Amino acid sequence: MNEKNDFPLSAVPVDQRKGWWSMASVLLGFTFFTATMWAGGTLGSAFNFGELIWIIGIGNLLLGSYAAGLAYVAYKTGLNTVLLGRYCFGSKGSMLSDFVLGFTQIGWYAWGTATIAIIIVKLLALPEGFTIPLMILFGFGFCITATIGYRGIELMSKVSVPAMLIFIAISLYKGIIDVGGFVSLIGIEPTTEMSIGAAITLVFGTFVSGGTQATNWSRFSRSGKIAVITTLAAFFLGNGLMVFVGAFGSLIYQQADIVDVLVAQGFMLVAILMLFANIWTTQDNTIYNFAAAGCNLLRTDKRRLITIGGAFIGTLLAIFGMYNMLIPFLILLGTFIPPIGAIIMTDYWVKYKSAPPTLEQAVIPSFNMQGLVAYAIGSAAAYFSPWIAPLVGIVVSSVAYSIFVFAYSAETHVAKEA
Repeated sequence: MNEKNDFPLSAVPVDQRKGWWSMASVLLGFTFFTATMWAGGTLGSAFNFGELIWIIGIGNLLLGSYAAGLAYVAYKTGLNTVLLGRYCFGSKGSMLSDFVLGFTQIGWYAWGTATIAIIIVKLLALPEGFTIPLMILFGFGFCITATIGYRGIELMSKVSVPAMLIFIAISLYKGIIDVGGFVSLIGIEPTTEMSIGAAITLVFGTFVSGGTQATNWSRFSRSGKIAVITTLAAFFLGNGLMVFVGAFGSLIYQQADIVDVLVAQGFMLVAILMLFANIWTTQDNTIYNFAAAGCNLLRTDKRRLITIGGAFIGTLLAIFGMYNMLIPFLILLGTFIPPIGAIIMTDYWVKYKSAPPTLEQAVIPSFNMQGLVAYAIGSAAAYFSPWIAPLVGIVVSSVAYSIFVFAYSAETHVAKEA
């Protein structure tokens, strides 16, 4: 039963670990998402081509490094983020990370559900009355592969990822022709303004929630090398490609979504196939993440039931207008999620020195105030920072937690000597 449920409350055993192609396809499928293109479109109107390249590169290198660090910890322990959160936040204190991570994932699911329904109505010129029924159809339809578990998500990704790469290559090639060549592309001037810090925060924030919970799959890795390299590739190259595609479309066609760009280029069938592949491969991952957080929050291994319940909540949010809240939502993610992953990594390397006891053997308090206070400090620093909020949150929360751990260790040592 636990194997079929993908081990929602325990470590993944060695005999269930996966190889390179399996991990790469699942993680790339996760990061290939329409919402990331929309964020790229916002950048495309604010910066010239040269500035775009290095902003996208820096933002996604930070994101990829952060996700890869968590991936290694997940591989070593066999645990996902919400289970690792018990060590540094406490058995009940970890409910904070469950709620924050679960809420953000259900927000993504709602946005994706609303997006595909609205676009289908638009592409096929259907009456507006079809929008809500389609949201309901897709809201429950996209969770099918997630209810199956890792195997269902893996199969979907192995088919969809190569297809999407082909569709993207077709669109980029046509775009270069339409704009009049590469020289014309790099000569396009920005029409809006955005600070560098806000731009990098936006790039980082597009998938920092996903990066924090990519441990749901990286814990299945057969080796540390597989965990780190496939995660870095997915979040640096995969997510970076999505941001670039959005910026590219915005520069040339004033459309961030590759589906709209493909339609403008005359590829209607390709656009529809891209739409389904793009959204489904992230929606099933997203609702799977929600289920992982929900299982830890409720202390239940009924992952499939939580998955269907999450799809119901996400569909309701889609119906009630989540579609219009994307950019503020991304900024919020980039501020309050990175400290969670930073504290988990610091806990692993500083407190336990890469050798934590198993979840069953560990003595875990109800509330670990060291982790909770460090999270509050890191989140506040990120929220009020005029600089790159995610990076500030990661550094400050990590430093604060390290100080608390060393102070407690020194206090305990003095008490023992006395």
